[in-house]
Parts: sequence; C-alpha cells; structure tokens
Amino acid sequence: MKLNSFYSRKLHSLLGVIPLGLFLVEHMLTNYEAFSAGKEGFIEQVLWLNGLPLVLFLEIFGIWLPLLYHGVYGLYIAFQAKHNVNNYGYIRNHMFMWQRITGVITLIFVVWHFSQTRLQVALGNIGHEDLGSHMYHEIVSNPLYFGLYIVGIISASFHFSNGMWSFLVSWGITVGPRAQRVSSYIWMGVFVILSVLFILALTAFTDESFALSTLESIQIQIG
Repeated sequence: MKLNSFYSRKLHSLLGVIPLGLFLVEHMLTNYEAFSAGKEGFIEQVLWLNGLPLVLFLEIFGIWLPLLYHGVYGLYIAFQAKHNVNNYGYIRNHMFMWQRITGVITLIFVVWHFSQTRLQVALGNIGHEDLGSHMYHEIVSNPLYFGLYIVGIISASFHFSNGMWSFLVSWGITVGPRAQRVSSYIWMGVFVILSVLFILALTAFTDESFALSTLESIQIQIG
C-alpha cells in the first residue's frame, strides 16, 4: 500500500507539471493575446491552436485525462491531509494548507470554466472564433462571474506555483534550506506574474470590441 501510494503521489506530482503546468502557461499566453493584440489577435491564436494536428487527441490525453487523475487524487490528498497551522505557525505549514484549499477551488473553477467555454464549442452552441464575445456576454459583463473568475485565476496560479516548489523538493532537485528558500522566492514571483497576466487578459474581454460576434464585426467592416 505504501509503495502504491508513493507512485500514485509521484504521478500526481508529475502530471501537475507536465502536462498541466504547461497547459496553464499556454492558456495564459493565449488569453493574454486579448490584452496585447486585441480581439483579432486572440481569435487568430485560438484558431491556430485548434488547427493543430490531432488537437482532440492532444486535449484528451494531454489535458483532460491528466486533469481528471490530478484533480480526483488531489481531492483525496486534500481531505486526508492533517493541517497543523494552529500548533506550528511556520510559513510552509500555511503554504501546505493553502495548496490543498486552492487545489479544490481550482478544480471547481476549471470544471465551471470548461462548461462555459470548451463544452459549448463541442456542443456546437458557439464557434472557436466567438469565444471572445462569449466571454464578454456570459462572464466579464456579470460582476459576480467576474469576481469568481478572479478567485479562480489566483487560486490556479498559486496552486501551480507553490506546487512547483513542492515538486522540486519531492523530486530531490532543490536540496537544502538555502536552495528551497531561493526556490520559494522564485515561484512566488511566478505566482504574482501569472496572476497579473491572467487578470489583464480577463479585463481585456471587457473591451467593447468583444461585445460583437465575429459575423457582426465583419458586417460592420463591410458596411
């Protein structure tokens, strides 16, 4: 049982970095196009990604199955964990606790975000090119949804960044107090950068250009 638990946790840790960590960064960069390049740049990036060969295969085996394992096993870890922040107030104990809390929040957020975006594309309710306007109409224009997205974004960014610190320790890459302290500074910096870029991307969807569907935009340009 201990051996099985060891390998299960190692797989859980590895999937959190590859491919899920890479997907988080890629998702941030794609959405940041809405801020840096506007609606046209965002649509171009989305269409390029969805035009990749075997994109459905990549999504299933590179995102959704790893996410299912990481999320479900992560819930098991979170509810089995024993928090001792009341007895020991060290920063790492608090980070351990928040890693579990943000993991639960992130999983709920990802499922909700998937149901509002990628699932709607799969069901044929919207096209890839209209994801930006869908974000405007269904999410950022609603103050409650906008606030929940901010919470989800910050939780996901923290969970990934702090998880990277833990990954480097558990895999024997950062050995010793000094290396772990430096790593902590680096990954908390990454957490801040990711959060800021994600929030900038989210606020970009409040621009009025995203209020129109792609077809409406084309009709206006022609007219």
